[in-house]
Amino acid sequence: MISNPDYNRMEGLVEWLKAVPYEVLRHGRLYDAEELYRGYVPSPDETEDRASFANCYDSRVYKHFMDYGKIAMEVKESLARTFHDHGIHVALKSFLAEHNPRRCIGIMGGHAILRTDPMFTTVTLLSKHLTEDGFFMVSGGGPGAMEATHLGAWMAGRTDDEAREVIATLAAAATSFKDTAWVSSALDVMRRYPQTQYVSLGIPTWLYGHEPSTPFATHIAKYFVNSVREDTILTVAFGGIIYTPGSAGTLQEIFQNAVQNHYLTFGFASPMIFMGRRFWTDDVPVYPMIQQMEEKGRYKNLLLTLTDDPAEIEQVLKDFQKRFHIIK
Repeated sequence: MISNPDYNRMEGLVEWLKAVPYEVLRHGRLYDAEELYRGYVPSPDETEDRASFANCYDSRVYKHFMDYGKIAMEVKESLARTFHDHGIHVALKSFLAEHNPRRCIGIMGGHAILRTDPMFTTVTLLSKHLTEDGFFMVSGGGPGAMEATHLGAWMAGRTDDEAREVIATLAAAATSFKDTAWVSSALDVMRRYPQTQYVSLGIPTWLYGHEPSTPFATHIAKYFVNSVREDTILTVAFGGIIYTPGSAGTLQEIFQNAVQNHYLTFGFASPMIFMGRRFWTDDVPVYPMIQQMEEKGRYKNLLLTLTDDPAEIEQVLKDFQKRFHIIK
């Protein structure tokens, strides 16, 4: 039996769900750049630009998220976030029903990679070529290597020279996501080079909301709960994951992915490709450690590749597809 005070609390919950700055019931829709950055009007005046950015949908949701805590103590706020993330999950399931997850390739790497870094260009062109070959790309949906992933997918169908020109334009406007024009320069490129044929999937989180989501992802599954988001990225990339140089977050993803492959959680193991021989053997010697653990039987079913050659990466991924008769 529900008492009168309980009825009053329920009425208060409904009012709360109506008042939060995010859409609690997504009705099977993922985000895109237009919705996330709705309300943002770029300005050459830095003060005006920052003020406008602070008023866009994404910024208002992040402020609300921080105001009520990364772990919400208010039951009504916790419930609202749960409803929202469930809606994103349903929308993502619909997206994957239309795009074969076996053709999904993940690229993981550092958010701090600058647009001027040679690795940014390498990742952009690799992602572009894979997208043109019929794959679709997924990343954590943020800056650095993640932005390069989706920029490459966005530039699919155009020439490599055009992609390089765009990278130079972006780098001249803002080298880092900490620069004011990082988002506005991306939005400007999107207007100049519209994309209607190819898709990519970004999966960011408001837990790291200080890092803006890359506008170049055509479909954005933005979550409040980071643990769900992390697991989702690794789960949907059935076609394999490419690890570019990164730090703590990338290392976490490597070992989490290794566990999935070891136990054949989804019925098979997919490629784990480490791009950057020196980085993964000397700077952060994860690759030889995983190799050694595999030799000792601590890990099984790992399909490991270490290379500096993007062409080799493309071939490894294509060969894996042939094993499952996804491509001829």
